[in-house]
Amino acid sequence: MLPNAWDVVSARIFARSPSCKALGTTSAGIAAVLGYPDGEVIPREEMLEMVGRIARAIEVPVSADVEAGYGAGTEAAAETAVEVIAAGAVGLNLEDAWHGGASPLLPLEQQVERIAAIREVGEREGVPLVINARTDVYLRQVDKPEGRFEETVRRANAYTTAGADCVFVPGVTDRETIVWLVTALNGPLNVFADLGLPPFAELERLGVRRLSIGPQAQRAGFALTARIAEELLEKRDLGFISETMSRAEVRRLLDPPGSA
Repeated sequence: MLPNAWDVVSARIFARSPSCKALGTTSAGIAAVLGYPDGEVIPREEMLEMVGRIARAIEVPVSADVEAGYGAGTEAAAETAVEVIAAGAVGLNLEDAWHGGASPLLPLEQQVERIAAIREVGEREGVPLVINARTDVYLRQVDKPEGRFEETVRRANAYTTAGADCVFVPGVTDRETIVWLVTALNGPLNVFADLGLPPFAELERLGVRRLSIGPQAQRAGFALTARIAEELLEKRDLGFISETMSRAEVRRLLDPPGSA
């Protein structure tokens, strides 16, 4: 389980659990906090500034969600990897989505070169970056449904050969496809927590090795805030105050690491 944080407080809430061994950031969540929509609209420097804040605030390893690397070229991906390491993260999530490009996904050969370049950056900097290569074949519903599994496997195994440690396939929730992917992939499978996904224990039994929640926790908070807004402004109801985190607990969350 890899929870995904969007700011320092959310990171510390997740990281204080004894079961939290590592933490990822959510690009969509960080973008939302800073007023940007998802989809690589946020500038790279703003995304990685928040990643750095999160990495400095907690003691567990951090993997940075850097969308598609903030530039389709190999040089851009390598520069992003350098900045990820400078921010204090030890892993990154890289999509093959082509934001604003002529097709939904980057050409396979181009993405392979980008992954290899990131691996070279990690070796040069002395940081064994954990590269989680994401393919959006299912998420973006590329081509006809009957061809998506084969294309996902083709891309995923090429990414692993290029240096990826894990392959992230969002958009897949059914048991049958998950089992096929676990069998066909040459590396560990990461899936996304969404409606219809089997329970955590069953995912482990099926062979899934990593589960990400992305911006789901943040969106749950947004839904709660929307409910509070309606109760407060339309019903003049202050009942939500009884459910808030205490000032003292928030203060403890914001204390410097190791100060307790």
